[in-house]
Amino acid sequence: MKSLYFTEEHELFRDTMKDFCIQEIQPYEGTWEAEGKIDRSLFRKMGEMGFLGLEFPEKYGGLGLDFMYTTVLAEEMGYQCCAGVTTTVSAHIYLAMNYIARGGSELLKEKYLVPGILGTKVGALGMSEPFAGSDLKALRTTAKRDGDHYIVNGSKTFITNGYYGDFVVTAVKAERGISMLVIDLDAPGVSKSKLDKLGLRSSDTAEIAFDNVKVPVENLIGEEGKGFYYMMDSLQVERLSTAQYNIGGMQKILDITLQYMSERQAFGKAINRFQALRHKIADIATELEAWRQFMHHTSYRLSQGEFVVKECSMLKLKTSDLINQIAYDCLQMFGGYGFMEEYPIARIYRDVRVIPIYAGTSEIMKEIIAKMVIDGVDYKPAYKTH
Repeated sequence: MKSLYFTEEHELFRDTMKDFCIQEIQPYEGTWEAEGKIDRSLFRKMGEMGFLGLEFPEKYGGLGLDFMYTTVLAEEMGYQCCAGVTTTVSAHIYLAMNYIARGGSELLKEKYLVPGILGTKVGALGMSEPFAGSDLKALRTTAKRDGDHYIVNGSKTFITNGYYGDFVVTAVKAERGISMLVIDLDAPGVSKSKLDKLGLRSSDTAEIAFDNVKVPVENLIGEEGKGFYYMMDSLQVERLSTAQYNIGGMQKILDITLQYMSERQAFGKAINRFQALRHKIADIATELEAWRQFMHHTSYRLSQGEFVVKECSMLKLKTSDLINQIAYDCLQMFGGYGFMEEYPIARIYRDVRVIPIYAGTSEIMKEIIAKMVIDGVDYKPAYKTH
């Protein structure tokens, strides 16, 4: 979909991303869904192409490109790939590595960001806990200073890449408050349990327990006690990237539905000739295009250094609801075949249900928006530069 916000170079990159997804992801999605994991070779292939470090500085192996390239990647992966793949890749780039790139020391960047961009190490973000999901201030995982180490105890749950990944950027309670530590997932005292999910079956999700895990003090991201502000800052990229994936996914749902409707016959004609169904498609296409344009505009503003908290929250809220509604309405167009696993709409319907839950629930998004619109709250970035 052409846009005023994309240059010819962006569109050439879109073609490259599309070809990569078709050749390196689509043939294996069924296997990965059945096995409950994505082959690690995908990360290495994406690393070789530079896809894992689009925005990150060249000195660490990144490409140093603008955020609109990230927008293209997310849209195309949302369209071309199953949601399990996009969730896994997104958690690595926009959750785990984003924190290290923004606030990590040179040592952390060399140890985790460089191999993360290459795809030889895969990262996760550990925020949610069994008793603290949206309420980040209720975290119970502790990190107590002991010489040149922190001793970490507690647990995290619903962690994407938490089972097969290599490290987890972890929110902990330290002496000075909530802080962020990078913890190796093979460290002594770390145990992992794989979770069985309704959808996103190719994306591994785990519960992680920390039992007196020794973590070097040098693995602290930024300053102790500022973890909450780092999370609030980085969540904007996570939520905006979620909306970007959603837009791509909704376009895919619409396209496969239009194809089916053109082929399916009922009462002697293709079902795309029935007015009730045609008008439903008109509503879907209108909503999708409106939110696509808002997403592109917000992405461009973020690429220019603006801190677009309200807009990212609005996009996460409404595109998450909309992709669920579109999946519901379009599955209906398939009739009984929409309930069959051999049709991609069935998997899509299962996968999208979690989107209003992760990266901040819809209820939390509404509260953030309400605070800004009603109470006049003005959120500030935690880092000096974007």
